[in-house]
Amino acid sequence: MQYRTVQGQTLDLICYQHYGTSHLTTEIVMEANPELSANGPIIAENTLIELPAITTPTPKINTLQLWD
Repeated sequence: MQYRTVQGQTLDLICYQHYGTSHLTTEIVMEANPELSANGPIIAENTLIELPAITTPTPKINTLQLWD
């Protein structure tokens, strides 16, 4: 998916809004868009960014039953 930035956006904010998290997604998007590393933290308005499909495995949560 391609995304066009608006004024004042940062990559971690875009990742959080699109994927629901910026944990590890920011790095994956940077790999798909290496030209972004030449800019500062705020991405220029109207920059086209490729947002790759990222599948995140659902973490297994161990639970403990307190009573029988």
